[in-house]
Amino acid sequence: MKATEGFSRLGPSLAVLIGYATAFYFLSLTLKTLPVGVVYAIWSGAGIALITLVAWLFLGQTLDIPAIIGLLLIIAGVLVLNVFSRTVSH
Repeated sequence: MKATEGFSRLGPSLAVLIGYATAFYFLSLTLKTLPVGVVYAIWSGAGIALITLVAWLFLGQTLDIPAIIGLLLIIAGVLVLNVFSRTVSH
């Protein structure tokens, strides 16, 4: 979204819109088989971690120790839901 410059650049703006539409489409498919609370928790947690990784790699965002610990806790939570929760497994 940063590259859209307030949605004033067409190419990046279209990429963001296509990305959001794709994400919501796949989210809707997942909601057919899993509870909304679990799906949203996983989607949000994974999204936060991935966006932070992209910002670190491509936008030069720096991460201090508390930020890294927080991200690791988010990732751990997503892993616990996926590996140990009976709600997630079919």
